[in-house]
Amino acid sequence: MNEKKISAMREGGKIMAQIFADLREFTKPGLTGKVIDKFVESKILEYGAGVAYYEPEVDFPGSICISVNDELIHGIPKDIVLEEGDKVSYDLVIKYKGYYTDSAFTMILGKPTAAQKHLLSFTESALYEGIAQVRPGAKLGDIGYAVEKQLEKGKLGVIRNYVGHFIGEKMHLEPEVPNFGKRGHGYTLQVGDTLCIEPMSSLGKPDTVVVQGDDGWTVCLRDGSLGCHFEHTVLVTEDGYEILTQA
Repeated sequence: MNEKKISAMREGGKIMAQIFADLREFTKPGLTGKVIDKFVESKILEYGAGVAYYEPEVDFPGSICISVNDELIHGIPKDIVLEEGDKVSYDLVIKYKGYYTDSAFTMILGKPTAAQKHLLSFTESALYEGIAQVRPGAKLGDIGYAVEKQLEKGKLGVIRNYVGHFIGEKMHLEPEVPNFGKRGHGYTLQVGDTLCIEPMSSLGKPDTVVVQGDDGWTVCLRDGSLGCHFEHTVLVTEDGYEILTQA
């Protein structure tokens, strides 16, 4: 096991968790995505980390992805004002001591509807169902199967054309970590592996397309339904797993 990597990613994960705690408290109706983006950037720098999305190989126009309502992932921070009842998904990667951590969560501004509550509850629980499969010797298909079955149990759309990934000295490493799969299939997890498990779902059909003008980033749901996204960076330990991006 690469102890330097694990130590840096543990510290980076704690920073990520603190930024998200700050972000949950900061987010409210009346703010714009660009205001929130500047807040996140200030927190990343305050805690001594680097803004990964600004790096040349990514060149994203923001410090964090902010996806609202039918936007699923990769939403560019905008000048549009957030309103009561909006669904907001945040996806953030930071760099700390040469290593990356990645996490995402979805929230509702104000009191959620029953449908919104259902969407968030089942998608977040699918994340933890997937994480529960992590251990040395497990297959990536075990994770995907667990995520898929939980999303299907909630009668949610299972997003298949965007997936999780391994992470470490680079933001995205092979192999991919799909949110669907067959038990006993795929890459075999080893002690020291670090991977991002990130269920993505919809209240409607799981067909996605980039539709936000020419921005080249924002992925929206084709049918206009609400999208949802949760993610953690997870370490494979000798006896199971450790969630690195959790407080």
